[in-house]
Amino acid sequence: MRILIVDDSSTMRRIIGNVVMQLGYSKEEFDEAEDGVKAWKLLTETQYDIILTDWNMPNMNGLDLVKKVRSEGNHQKTPIIMITTEGGKGEVITALKAGVNNYIVKPFNAQILKEKLDGVLKK
Repeated sequence: MRILIVDDSSTMRRIIGNVVMQLGYSKEEFDEAEDGVKAWKLLTETQYDIILTDWNMPNMNGLDLVKKVRSEGNHQKTPIIMITTEGGKGEVITALKAGVNNYIVKPFNAQILKEKLDGVLKK
């Protein structure tokens, strides 16, 4: 399984990576990007099974990344989970309309991420 973790915070990328490893995945199974631009570059080079992205990032934010993934390239059907502090109903609806498969509000725990991952990977 190939996982792409996108967040401008290196600490948050490390936390998400640690949770992913707690769920049984290895470090070799995921890549990291600090913004949507770098994520898009990785997406053009590698086939991922799931994308975990933040919303608020420089250069290209997570919402714009989701829109780009859904409209271009070979990841249009790849499950995307947005992990963000943007927890308002309006933001959730906006993200879902843009094409995210699920949504996690920070802070979160391993159980929440496991449930969301299991949910989108079973579809």
